[in-house]
Amino acid sequence: MQTQTTPTAPRSRASSQPQAPGRSLEHPRREAIRLEDVLHALSDPMRMRVVRTLEEENCELSCSVFDLPVSKSTTTHHFRVLRECGVIHQIYRGTAKMSALRRDDLDALFPGLLDSVLAAAALQEGRLGGDRG
Repeated sequence: MQTQTTPTAPRSRASSQPQAPGRSLEHPRREAIRLEDVLHALSDPMRMRVVRTLEEENCELSCSVFDLPVSKSTTTHHFRVLRECGVIHQIYRGTAKMSALRRDDLDALFPGLLDSVLAAAALQEGRLGGDRG
């Protein structure tokens, strides 16, 4: 099966995960995920909010579920960064783009990282209050 790629995506990040027929999205293979990319993706409060929500729900969620206080184009950008860095997996189901946390891949590559970052984010929220970013 042929996979569609975005013109700006580097070839070394081609997905090894099977894609459903129709529109497909590029994802890095597990072995291509880099620590600095994951940390960059998690450094933004809006992207952290997405990751925390996906972790709490522990299932695929439609992008429309996330009520981020930014424009639709900025929301799309944040999801793309998370996907291209290997933090989330996205797939089209009908017209909905579903997102899921790539916890198994992240835990295999960087044991304890995601748990530590999520715990630190929860502590920060308790300390600073307010936004879940």
